[in-house]
Amino acid sequence: MSYIIYFVIIMLIPMYFQHKVKSTYNKYSKVRSTSGKSGKQVAEEILAANGIHDVEVLEGQGFLSDHYDPRTKRVVLSPSNFRQPSVAATAIAAHEVGHAIQHATGYNFLKVRSSLLPLANLGTSFSYLLIMIGAVLTGISSSGSSLGTLAIWAGVFFMFFAVLFSIVTLPVEFDASRRAMNQIEKLQMVDTQEYRHAKSVLSAAAMTYVAATAIAVAEFLRMFMLARSSD
Repeated sequence: MSYIIYFVIIMLIPMYFQHKVKSTYNKYSKVRSTSGKSGKQVAEEILAANGIHDVEVLEGQGFLSDHYDPRTKRVVLSPSNFRQPSVAATAIAAHEVGHAIQHATGYNFLKVRSSLLPLANLGTSFSYLLIMIGAVLTGISSSGSSLGTLAIWAGVFFMFFAVLFSIVTLPVEFDASRRAMNQIEKLQMVDTQEYRHAKSVLSAAAMTYVAATAIAVAEFLRMFMLARSSD
């Protein structure tokens, strides 16, 4: 019964915060910013104000698919944020440029996160598979127990890097939001009320990372205890 409650919780928490992000975004995507600037214009103005001239601002695809790619130096904004002069578009465009500023200034946590990405991808792709294979081998026979235990520990090892990536992502995202709010205030892209609204958009988005990290840590601890019990 406790396992059922656990799995219900780790399913409901992300769903709640995803709903919170979408509802907050939908609310403030309908509020036109007093600057009248689209997300593209906001991003380009902040980049120019910070002396960054080698980053492109492009229109992407999909809903809330906004991101900054440090490999190609591209700020990619979803169609509505790229084109619309809304408070939500201003906040999100500024946030993604916040990552570009981090990259340009050599922000340490961004460097660490980038270095962890290959191992984190391995962890996301193979950790549960290795743990499942290990559990099967352990349950088949005593002869498969050692190999199964090894597989479980290998899965936990790779999962650790995925969890560490998630933890390091938190300061990266919070710092990008801090930079974004500073920039839109400094460049007078929003008034006092819009500043609060923009902060609400970024705060809701930030909580999805907090929730994801909390769940990742909880799952890692559960798998770690499973590995220990298999010894």
